[in-house]
Amino acid sequence: MSADLPPLSAAGRVARFREALAVHGIEHGIVSGASTRRWLSGFTGSNGDVVVTPDRVVLVTDGRYGSQAERQISASGAGVDEVMVTTTVVEQRRRVDELCAGAGRVGFESMVWSHAEWSAHGALDDLVPIDSVVSQLRRRKDAAEIARITEAARIASVALAAVEIAPGVSERDIRDSLESTMRAHGADGPSYETIVASGPDNAAMAHHRPSRRVLEVGDTVVIDVGALLDGYHSDMTRSFVVGEPSDEQQRWYVALSRAQRAGLDAVADGVATREVDAACRASLAEEGLADLFTHGTGHGVGLDIHEEPFLGRSTESVLAAGDVVTVEPGLYRVGAGGMRIEDLVLVTESGHRSLTDFPKDDPCPPSPPTT
Repeated sequence: MSADLPPLSAAGRVARFREALAVHGIEHGIVSGASTRRWLSGFTGSNGDVVVTPDRVVLVTDGRYGSQAERQISASGAGVDEVMVTTTVVEQRRRVDELCAGAGRVGFESMVWSHAEWSAHGALDDLVPIDSVVSQLRRRKDAAEIARITEAARIASVALAAVEIAPGVSERDIRDSLESTMRAHGADGPSYETIVASGPDNAAMAHHRPSRRVLEVGDTVVIDVGALLDGYHSDMTRSFVVGEPSDEQQRWYVALSRAQRAGLDAVADGVATREVDAACRASLAEEGLADLFTHGTGHGVGLDIHEEPFLGRSTESVLAAGDVVTVEPGLYRVGAGGMRIEDLVLVTESGHRSLTDFPKDDPCPPSPPTT
């Protein structure tokens, strides 16, 4: 991790969490999801519950993480009062229940707990889902979070610039090169399973997994790549044609570029997310290609690669300054291949700022790296 990045701090987040719960008449909250637990307390272990009461914040975890938890919550500045270390899952649930005893309404992450987990907390009388509460709190990124996402995006761009996109190179070769280069430049790993999709069939699948297929002249190639840095993700897609683009491939690329620009131009504080999606679709409709765009236009990015807000036809969110979102229209047709162009942008009070800077002017691959 670059020494120039500002330190992460969870200071003030517990207070904001309590205030948000109070709006819904909830005094006690249980945070169990890995990303929200990390956001609220700084703790990165794989198991734990952060219990927030009106006067205490307690992290309940197991014996694997006692020392780690003490160290991380101290460094985060979150204001966690105590770490309780348990030896069994049953004991952990009991401690959580005891901390919330007599509380009445208790907030929990319903999309994290399984039905079995929910049932096991039978001592809690009134469990109230708070998934939307925590997702809305996490949407607004602070300067340290933005710095990490920006650096992760830069690393992904460096990796893509170094890769060879040429006949005879396999999808897996490209994936392996991307992920190795990202790690060499400071990433903790890829943000997600890197997508390299080539040819008339593979490139027509939006989330194709890289195979041993080798690139051929005439292929469209979709590369969706992101870096993970200190828990934060980046996300970018670029599309290429191996060799000289055909007239249809050039038409697709130009139309897709215009559609993505229309979506980006719509991104601003106070704009409904579905308006960004609509802008992309309207542009593609002018070219008679809207039916080939088969997924949503984008999503939030942070400690999760897919988080609020989501940008689609039926989404109800409104963009706000501090959101980090993707804009990624795509075109896909089996037998012809596919294309997608994706940028990661920060919503600002005056519009937006792109966090990805890899060129996207034309579908020609970057020049092969020289040694």
